[in-house]
Amino acid sequence: MARAEAVHRSVDTDADTDAVTAYARHSPFSDPGPAGAWIDDIPPDRTALHRAASQLVFHYGHRDRFAGHGIAAGRLHEIDTRYAADMFRLIRGLSDAPAGAERTPAQRMVGCCRDYTLFLVAMARHHGIPARSRVGFATYFFPGWWIDHVVAEIWDASAQRWRLVDANLDPGHVDPSDGATLDVLDLPRERFLATPVAWRRCRSGTADPERFVVSPDLTEPFLRGWPYLLHNLLTDLAALDRRELLLWDVWGVGAQGAAPSAEQLARLDALAADLDTGTPDAATIRTWLGHEDFRIPNPITSWSPATPGVPGEVTLRS
Repeated sequence: MARAEAVHRSVDTDADTDAVTAYARHSPFSDPGPAGAWIDDIPPDRTALHRAASQLVFHYGHRDRFAGHGIAAGRLHEIDTRYAADMFRLIRGLSDAPAGAERTPAQRMVGCCRDYTLFLVAMARHHGIPARSRVGFATYFFPGWWIDHVVAEIWDASAQRWRLVDANLDPGHVDPSDGATLDVLDLPRERFLATPVAWRRCRSGTADPERFVVSPDLTEPFLRGWPYLLHNLLTDLAALDRRELLLWDVWGVGAQGAAPSAEQLARLDALAADLDTGTPDAATIRTWLGHEDFRIPNPITSWSPATPGVPGEVTLRS
């Protein structure tokens, strides 16, 4: 594989031939725009990139703490900020702190794990380091549950492998399930399952789909079990094509409002098998995205938590 430093930083416009180095190229979602000069001040290593990304988001799931941190309730709409250029513009408008500096909660963007990860991916790609978002489930938040989550995979050229990096976690995070201290720069694969892996384990009976949820206390059927595994499988497929969509975007078989047919289920199994290969090639990914069950429409339907129960139609940038 070509090393990261040989990769140009520009936004991808042509098909990439190398399945790894393709991820060093920006998408319209990860392109930081004018913030590139700001990112230049962050050293191009996982530790520095992780620290910088970890300072840029305040999780909207803690909105009961907004007032205590001086965050206006109206800022919840920030969770719908799709593109890294807009995200960097937002946080730089909240504080002129230099890249990598510690920020108060009020100086951070209101967002979620997807945003921590997109910040990290954008900064890594800016430095020519292959990086991608992975949508899946983590076991290190609530004992006995696999929680909907997004982390980054950062390519380690020296070891010739992807490392799972979670910018949502502080260094030394302790897994409450067994007290293990996690390396947030190289998470064990058994503690975060990318959705193709989770899907295949559930289909084989080696994992219980009812333990895969957005949160244990959310009882809506579409936020847990097979409906959400399906949703995350499509969202991970999109992320592997460098389309880092919002976690509440829905389309294709994931938006049909009914369980998949036997034919669709077989197709989903084949999709999961193709994606569970470490680094699926771009041709495979785009072939799947060309199928009517998986094709991403434009505009896309989005069910934002900022406007619960009211879907929106959003036109995506090309």
